[in-house]
Amino acid sequence: MPRTPQQSRSRATVEAIVEAGFRSVGEHGAGTSTREIARVAGISIGSLYEYFDNKEAVFAAMHQRFIEDVLVMIRDCMPELMTRSPDAATLHLLQRFGELLTRNDERYLRVARQLVAHDSLRYIEPIRDLLMQVVTGFVMRWPQFAGRPDLPVMAYIMINAGIFTVLQQLSSPNPPISYDQLSQGLADIVRRYLDLPDPATSGQPPQMTPAAAGQEQPGSNL
Repeated sequence: MPRTPQQSRSRATVEAIVEAGFRSVGEHGAGTSTREIARVAGISIGSLYEYFDNKEAVFAAMHQRFIEDVLVMIRDCMPELMTRSPDAATLHLLQRFGELLTRNDERYLRVARQLVAHDSLRYIEPIRDLLMQVVTGFVMRWPQFAGRPDLPVMAYIMINAGIFTVLQQLSSPNPPISYDQLSQGLADIVRRYLDLPDPATSGQPPQMTPAAAGQEQPGSNL
């Protein structure tokens, strides 16, 4: 059974293995081997097996690292998101996600594509939960949306459908639409659901402030 790293040297070895996994997948794709990962990490294959059972375990650690960085990105965005209309916030968040995917020679884009072929549900659950918290934050800041009785259901549907749609688009070598088009489309769905003005026809982005909400609505049960 692989051991859990306790000392700083052991943690550094695990970090080196995960980093080597990203680099190996970048060079050889998902068909890379544990031997290749060990070589890139500068350790013996035996040392790798001290911490990981197989290549799939290394991939799992890579997936987890990706999810953790996505969560950090969302949390960092939250103050900015709360100043925007929901559709503009959706577009901004997806743009930031796209930037994350393309960093470091698109290492996370390759990992995101792997999630489609693996058990992605257990990886994306933390992202779904955090996005539900974002929706709750919007309802608290913009009480004009709180009166919709179907908001919790629609938020759940749009978040889950949006996540899987994005992953599906990323997994295709020749998607029928671009990532920018997908991002705009998802933002448009949010805008139409909430009956927000279309900035493309109004000529300016919707102006939203808590004071513009009018009388406060009952709190959401989201």
